[in-house]
Amino acid sequence: MDRRSFLKTTALGGGAAATTALAAPAYAQGKRTLTMVTTWPRGLAGVWDSVERVANSITEATDGQLTVEPKAAGELVGAFESFDATVSGQADMYHGADYYWVGQHPAWAYFTAVPFGMTVPEIMTWYYGQDGMALHQELGEVFGVRSYIAGQTGAQGGGWYRKEITSADDFKGLKFRMPGLGGEALSKLGASVQVLPGGEIYQALSTGALDGTEWIGPWSDEKLGLQEVCDFYYPAGFHEPGAALSVGMNLEVFNSLTPSQQKIYEIACADAHQANYAQFIANNGPALERLKSGGAQVKEFSEDVWDAFGAASIELLNGYTSDDLFKKIHESAQASLRSTSGWLSVSDSYYAQQRNRVLAAM
Repeated sequence: MDRRSFLKTTALGGGAAATTALAAPAYAQGKRTLTMVTTWPRGLAGVWDSVERVANSITEATDGQLTVEPKAAGELVGAFESFDATVSGQADMYHGADYYWVGQHPAWAYFTAVPFGMTVPEIMTWYYGQDGMALHQELGEVFGVRSYIAGQTGAQGGGWYRKEITSADDFKGLKFRMPGLGGEALSKLGASVQVLPGGEIYQALSTGALDGTEWIGPWSDEKLGLQEVCDFYYPAGFHEPGAALSVGMNLEVFNSLTPSQQKIYEIACADAHQANYAQFIANNGPALERLKSGGAQVKEFSEDVWDAFGAASIELLNGYTSDDLFKKIHESAQASLRSTSGWLSVSDSYYAQQRNRVLAAM
């Protein structure tokens, strides 16, 4: 049985890997340096800020007993090799978007974003107030990692395109970069979906290897220079209504930490999640105005395109529920979404509509 089959069998109830991973911890003594590999180029707006915040918080809160040393994509391993490097022990930790690991198990997507999924308040309710965090750990134990969400971009844009999107048919044959389950849904509309690390997107657009891409939002997209190679920008997307970033630690390394160090790791990740969200939201509005002034044509998808996104997304998610662990996580997230959105729609959302209407008239 190959490694992927073994891990999937364990996820569906075999239990062998999880039992091994949960052996009694032996706490390491003295100062330690933990290597954190990442999926990001060094200094990339927003996402690298989250890397540094987690690393610095752990180092400072442990008074230097733990020093976290971040490595940018390509410095130790490639961007998409970060997960395997952490699982194997080549690195101690990773920082990335967990939907990059859907090839390992599709349920990883729920700890970044799934198409037609949860907004940021809904994610936070599920993760911190219900069983989202526990399910993140349950999935991680299958692979030998302890993960926490540790960054938040907010709602991500529908992407940049060389040509205007006027119907769902425009996606047929379109060479488009979109990772995670959103990319799989888009492929159902006929798009030729590619998954590239952030550091390779600009060049792929420049050479014509891509016809369009999603990245994050106006601030990060502007820093990446996407407005230089695409004319049309769609700020609302179906694929990541609230996208969390995560840090995962090799489970043997995690179990070797003292209880206080383990708690510091958890708290540092939660702190980075809320701080990163504030950072993205604070920067996106001004960046969008700059993009408009620079000539970017800002558009919205038509309702028939949204309907096509929705049909493809629902078909995709339902198709994965034959996997027991995916089904468990999917049903938990959907139940949370239904209960939370019901209240938010008559409170926060309605208030914001009325506030904006009243203030616009003054």
